[in-house]
Amino acid sequence: MKYFVAQGEDRQLTAESRHALRGSFAELSDGVTHYELEGPEDGELVVMAGGLTIPLFYWDGLVTELNARGLRTLTCSAYGRGYSDRVRARYDETLFARQLTELTERLGLTTRPLHLVGTSMGALVAMTYAAQHSSLVSTLTVVGPAGLAKPRPTSPHRLLRSDLLAGVVARRRGHRILQGHLGHNVRDPGLGARLTDMVLDAFRFEGSLYAAFDTLQHLPFSGRDDLFRQTGALGIPTLLLWGDEDKVTPLDHLDTARALLKPQDHHVIPRCGHMAPFERPRQVADQLVPFVAARAERLDS
Repeated sequence: MKYFVAQGEDRQLTAESRHALRGSFAELSDGVTHYELEGPEDGELVVMAGGLTIPLFYWDGLVTELNARGLRTLTCSAYGRGYSDRVRARYDETLFARQLTELTERLGLTTRPLHLVGTSMGALVAMTYAAQHSSLVSTLTVVGPAGLAKPRPTSPHRLLRSDLLAGVVARRRGHRILQGHLGHNVRDPGLGARLTDMVLDAFRFEGSLYAAFDTLQHLPFSGRDDLFRQTGALGIPTLLLWGDEDKVTPLDHLDTARALLKPQDHHVIPRCGHMAPFERPRQVADQLVPFVAARAERLDS
């Protein structure tokens, strides 16, 4: 799909526009990445990979919980999201996994195994990273993962395989599609409004809708059973979490995910939609912290 600037994208990402933002920025091979490294320096490191639209601020609640419980956290906005660069590249899991690889290497965080968390699309990215760097991944936590729906002939993703059609749809209906997607992500309307404001603020920067729709073109969100199966065969201790009212990646896929991933543990979070780390950070931390601690203890013993 040819790069474009959509109506309403009235800002540019520059050093000046980023100046007022909290966090740090790293120049990587594909572009600038916005990241935050928080928590005790001697804590086990948890690295998080996010979904289709979210900036790093999505993780704030979970980061607060994990830091308070002694864990160190690395969050970043994927390319095309938040305040990371809108790169003119193929937006697929290879790009996003390379971003995580280069960021952790740049920050000197690969001297000991890390704990990887991926939610929704980020679960696919996390699994791709784990396959490439299995020796560096101590645990893998997958939350409401994309990829288990069966491909359908009428799926919007199939229609977007045409560059011309994808460009037309993105320009004419992109913002409407985006807002409709955001409306299904969380159970609580108040949190939904917060999420929408957070995401749409970053979508005012040039190239945002291009990045989102190029991702829809090149990163398959269905029929990814093989990736799940391959991840399950890596032998990495895995925790599977899911919201009981997830309308984006429905709980119907839980049994399939368990069969393919073979997780050591799984948990369904009650009264929770698609974005468990955002909606129920304490409950996610309640599951994640002991899972990480158990693995760290085994490595130290």
